[in-house]
Amino acid sequence: MSLHLIALRPEPGLAATLGRARAMGLAITGQALSEIRPVAWDCPDPAGIDGLLIGSANAILHGGQHLARLTDKPVYAVGEATAAAARAAGFAVALAGRGGLQAVLDAVPAPCHLLRVAGEEHVPLVPPPGVTFEEAIAYRSAMLPLDPAAPLLASGEALVLLHSAATAAHFAAECDRLGLLRSAITLAALGPRIAAAAGAGWGAIHTAPRPDETALMQLAFDLCGGAGST
Repeated sequence: MSLHLIALRPEPGLAATLGRARAMGLAITGQALSEIRPVAWDCPDPAGIDGLLIGSANAILHGGQHLARLTDKPVYAVGEATAAAARAAGFAVALAGRGGLQAVLDAVPAPCHLLRVAGEEHVPLVPPPGVTFEEAIAYRSAMLPLDPAAPLLASGEALVLLHSAATAAHFAAECDRLGLLRSAITLAALGPRIAAAAGAGWGAIHTAPRPDETALMQLAFDLCGGAGST
C-alpha cells in the first residue's frame, strides 16, 4: 500500500515542506497544527553579546524590534533555511550547520558569549569550554485542531511528518480526541525526542538519521516508495 504524506508544521515551514515533497514527486497534504506567535522579550546589552545562536527561522521572523539592535552580531544558525532568513533580515552568518544546534554550538570558537533567541519549546544545549550563552524566548507555538485532516488519517494510508515534540504530543492527543486509530497511522519524525513525544501505539514510527529537513524528506521518499507515490 502506498502512503500519502501529511505535513503538520506551522508556516512558513509548511509551505517549504510541501514544495520540497512535490518537487520529489510525492503526494502531500498540508495542515498547520500550530501557528507561531511572538512573545515579548527583553534584549540584553548588545555590548555583552558576541553572536546569536538561532535554532529556527521563526526566531528571525518573529523576533520583533529587538533584533534591529543586534544586526551587527554574527549568526550561528542550525541550518541553511535559518541562515537564509537571517541574511534576509540583514545579519551576517558565521556558520550554518547540518547536524542540529548542539553541533553548531560545539563549533563556535572560544571565547564567545552568545544570545540564543528561541521558542518556548527548545532543545537543551551544553556549551563547549570557553563558550557561554543566555536565552531569550521570542515566540511560542499555539496549537490548532486536527479535524480537517481526520478523513485522510482514518484511511490507513497516511504518513505523518513530525517536526517538533510539541506538535507530536498535540497530534497524538488530537488523534485520541477524534477517535482515530493510532495503529492505522505511520509517523516519520525529525529526531528521537520528537518520536518519543508522540507516544506509543502507532502503526510504525520512523526517525530521520539526521535532525534536518533533507534527511526527513529522504526518509519520507523511501517510505512512500519513491516518486509517483500517491
